[in-house]
Amino acid sequence: MQNLHQNIILSLGYLGEIVDQRLQAHFNKTDEGFAFPELKIAPDDAPLNHFLLQHKLNIEEYTTLLLALVPHLQPNFIDAIVQRFIPQGGEFPEIGGVKLNNHRGMLPTGETAQFILAGNDLAGRLQVAQYFSTDHFFHKENILTLEAVKEGEPRMSGRIMLSQEYVEWLTMGKVYAPAFSPDFPAKRIDTGMHWDDAVLHPTTQLYIDDIKMWLEHHHRLEQDPSIARKLKRGYRVLFYGSPGTGKTLTASLLGKQFNKDVYRIDLSQVVSKFIGETEKNLEKIFAKAENKNWILFFDEADALFGKRSGISNAHDKYANQEVSYLLQRIEDFPGLIVLASNFKNNIDQAFLRRFNAIIHFPMPDAVERLCLWKKNVPETVALQADVNLKSYADKYEFSGSAISNIMQYASLYAMARQNGGITSDDIGNGIKRELMKENRLQ
Repeated sequence: MQNLHQNIILSLGYLGEIVDQRLQAHFNKTDEGFAFPELKIAPDDAPLNHFLLQHKLNIEEYTTLLLALVPHLQPNFIDAIVQRFIPQGGEFPEIGGVKLNNHRGMLPTGETAQFILAGNDLAGRLQVAQYFSTDHFFHKENILTLEAVKEGEPRMSGRIMLSQEYVEWLTMGKVYAPAFSPDFPAKRIDTGMHWDDAVLHPTTQLYIDDIKMWLEHHHRLEQDPSIARKLKRGYRVLFYGSPGTGKTLTASLLGKQFNKDVYRIDLSQVVSKFIGETEKNLEKIFAKAENKNWILFFDEADALFGKRSGISNAHDKYANQEVSYLLQRIEDFPGLIVLASNFKNNIDQAFLRRFNAIIHFPMPDAVERLCLWKKNVPETVALQADVNLKSYADKYEFSGSAISNIMQYASLYAMARQNGGITSDDIGNGIKRELMKENRLQ
């Protein structure tokens, strides 16, 4: 951490030299004689150094990155330097910048970068604009962008926006998982379970093994030029089946095995009745997910991918546009995307053709149910002699999730008695509660 702080101090000192020299050149009218000071970085593995070397930044790109970072570290950084040259204050439009309600210092814009890097040199200013183009790795890797401006205003007057992940990494040495919020309507899911705890139908397991192979080897395919040019990036799969049959658990286990974060997006919550809002909500997720190596798990997929009807009003038109937007985003995503639905027939056939695999998660049969009953017996609470798990497996068609709920209920009652283990009455009461919950109690 000490190296990280020292590197930041050194980098900000370097940025200060550049800003100071540009202002001296401007006010002395010697722009043509401006030269960047010698690059100063500490010889360590701090994030700024790592980023500089990994992306082979030139001085202009490195300075742009520092301009995006400095408001998060020293709010009055640029203001203090400018004040030395204009002690009486006043407007200085050449340097650009904006001020907002909460942050009282000047926030650098594209115009700020143009002035500091190129002064009034038109060719140089046009070159700086390229650092904010969609072709530059800053944009492609969602590192920094220009904030959108109102129609008619110069694009370069937009604020330089450094992604929150890079702010955290460059200043603290680690990236924190984004929290669920209106600005990020996705929630990270994980599991303490293992593949041995899952009971999947053999056919389902075969398809899951295909996904595992892709996660293990897709990088090799993409590095083979003879194959890569024919492939679509990413892997798209539909999980369908009744609630509680293991769709979410399977996605979580894939993430756990391959050390990938899994983010669940409930499409029934993200889809908005307000025109255009659904696209905005989803864009926030994809923008953060780019180049993060995440697995995206879209639950309640039929909320957006249900069978389409004819266009009868403006809302129908925009609903189709939202579906088209999400389909395009899904097809462009380089990682694994899982869509989940209770019923395959709820999904429009035109959408089904876009998936690499369509995997059914059926209700478990009697043999699979017995396996689930056994796996859900806790290690710390024994079964009484009157408990016959096979009879429950044969008689009651429960999902894996329902069986887990029943055994949790029975275990709690056994623990509360503090004598003996789980009885048949404990399990029977748990079964009644689950049947009532599912409106199946006769």
